[in-house]
Amino acid sequence: MTKYERNHIQHDELIIVPRKSNAKYLSIAVSLLIAIFLIDGVIFNTRFGWDVVAHYLFSPTILSGLVTTLWLTVVCMVLGIALGIILAVCRFSDISIVSKLARLYIWFFRGTPVLVQLIFWYNLAALFPSINLSVPFLDIVFFKFPTNSVITPFAAAILGLALNEGAYMAEIVRAGIASVDDGQEEAARALGMTRTRLMFRIVLPQAMRTIIPPTGNETIGMLKTTSLVSVISLSDLLYSAQGIYSRTFETIPLLLVSCFWYLLLTSFLSVMQSRIERYYGRGILSSAANKGRS
Repeated sequence: MTKYERNHIQHDELIIVPRKSNAKYLSIAVSLLIAIFLIDGVIFNTRFGWDVVAHYLFSPTILSGLVTTLWLTVVCMVLGIALGIILAVCRFSDISIVSKLARLYIWFFRGTPVLVQLIFWYNLAALFPSINLSVPFLDIVFFKFPTNSVITPFAAAILGLALNEGAYMAEIVRAGIASVDDGQEEAARALGMTRTRLMFRIVLPQAMRTIIPPTGNETIGMLKTTSLVSVISLSDLLYSAQGIYSRTFETIPLLLVSCFWYLLLTSFLSVMQSRIERYYGRGILSSAANKGRS
């Protein structure tokens, strides 16, 4: 064995030991110091009114507002997703006027604040005192209802949130559709599929991997955005808390109650989002595993 070979073997048997650093211990010390300040300044701070928080945490008024918040989130997201899919499909339409109208809708509702839209729908009666079906320029009225009896605070909240969400979901769905390989569409057309069947049977199922993550984020965002409906006097979670602390003047404890429920619900939605992402990501994981075995 030559001298070069002996040195080569010795080098291969060397054990690499990472250099010790004090950064680990420093970060632990800083974290402990921050935790001590938080415990002393938050947990043991009587001004936070933790006893009041515990008293109102399961109050019937708070729970009623929580149910309203959940209903708004579910209804507005379902309507927003359905509207977003329709608008995204219209964006890809070969009919120019349909594509332009979809673009105009998205431009308008993404370009104006959702709070302004909520207030607008709530005050729709100022523009149209009644909602009716009639023949234009003739005194033939089929039915007529006062606008305030139709556009209730709950209806105004659904209109404002769902129509706004539809514009954002349209862009999310459009990006998902664009991520699908063009070869899929060509193969489906070769089999004689119609454009509608191609979209809902081939393209959209494959686009779900791209659509799901931002849709989960939009759902969590919608849950928090529902707090804006308090400005139109709808008894959601935040408005219920405001109604209590306007009488008791215990502002901070009631806001903490609202924060607790919002954090609990967003945590639940985050877990559900992760599970759905894993479900739709099975194809990618299985293909990566097959490549690894090969």
